[in-house]
Amino acid sequence: MPLTAPDYSWHFTPGNAFRDDGDLGTLSVVDGGTLWLPSGRLVACDPMAYLGLTPGTPPFRDQVSPGRYRLVAALVTWHPADEPAQASPHQDLAAVRLVITQAPTVSWEPALSGAQCAGDLGPEEFYGYGVDAGVGSFHDAAAGPHFADREATRELLRAPFLADGYRSPGPYVITGPGGRQAAVFQSGWGDGVYPTWTGRDADGGVTCFLTDFFVVPARREATA
Repeated sequence: MPLTAPDYSWHFTPGNAFRDDGDLGTLSVVDGGTLWLPSGRLVACDPMAYLGLTPGTPPFRDQVSPGRYRLVAALVTWHPADEPAQASPHQDLAAVRLVITQAPTVSWEPALSGAQCAGDLGPEEFYGYGVDAGVGSFHDAAAGPHFADREATRELLRAPFLADGYRSPGPYVITGPGGRQAAVFQSGWGDGVYPTWTGRDADGGVTCFLTDFFVVPARREATA
């Protein structure tokens, strides 16, 4: 059976906590602003490697209405077990969600693009995008060509992290030529391959897109 989505409502409940390798991780929810999707066709990728390329990463097959959509992230704040709280604890993004509607999400499906077929996946397999620069992104398919100046694009992507001294993993929304936007965020532990899921409501409509960075383990050790 292919990889199945966990209960992401747990990730997005502030105060939930778990232990991983002895460290205590506590979850909070971060508001990442809004992202403009002028075509309603969402792309998720490593922006340092793929944003602005022609042809770029294909968008997901589920298209939504053009508009501005809210970004929220599940943030893990780490504290060493049985030690005093740190003044500046380490933080990682567990997941980033682009909220399409306020309807409750009742099911999750792999976000598919191009010729991908969920039926082709083997046990515990998933479709995802590769990260080689420690960051992921969401952007509209129509935005890609506006970021064709690769060096300028990389500078734009780095700018919010540099301005913050790399204290926060994001998400940040950057605006490039023509007012086109991309959301950029650190990818959990760093480099790897990460799945994006489509959330659906009871009628099958798209409620959100969510990228999971595998920071919250499938089997969470109790904190009590």
